[in-house]
Amino acid sequence: MSQFDYAPPYRRPPHMGKLIGIALLVFVAIIVLTSGTYVVQPGHRGVAVTLGKVAPDFRPVGFGFRKPFVTHIEQISVRQQTRSLPAECYSSDLQQVKAQLRVLYRIPEQSVVKIFQEYAGEPFDNLIAPRVLEALKEAAAVQSAEQFVKQREEVKAKALELARRKIGGGFLEIVDLVLYDITLSTEIVTPI
Repeated sequence: MSQFDYAPPYRRPPHMGKLIGIALLVFVAIIVLTSGTYVVQPGHRGVAVTLGKVAPDFRPVGFGFRKPFVTHIEQISVRQQTRSLPAECYSSDLQQVKAQLRVLYRIPEQSVVKIFQEYAGEPFDNLIAPRVLEALKEAAAVQSAEQFVKQREEVKAKALELARRKIGGGFLEIVDLVLYDITLSTEIVTPI
């Protein structure tokens, strides 16, 4: 038997169990602390949802604490946004007018929670676009096709006023409408 054949039994250091327990406890504490915080980005407001219940107040920009694992923060943009949509309407002389429309809008911060809670989906698609198109159709219906082209600023101003009235003040804010790429039906283009 050589001197290298004998190996003493492996002994664990006496405090290894404590060290593993402390390391595990620190790891769990880090996970709980990081899941208990949030950051709302600039240009957004946060809506806190706890187990399906929406908090009545929005969360401001910056760092904050939340209940770990049961509360999540939905971020809603309050920046001005621009969306394009095609518009098709008829003038008072029953000529078809097609145009592209840019809508500049924003969600006021006091409306963030209400919009999140009461309306599904994107506010533009569900609330703004249908009302703006309806307002443009109403404004175009009192103008001839020729007047629509010549007085597009007046038509735009009337449509903007009607759209704001239909949506309501303080709920969603329509900043401006831009009409461009106006095309008329071929019957009227040749005489003009």
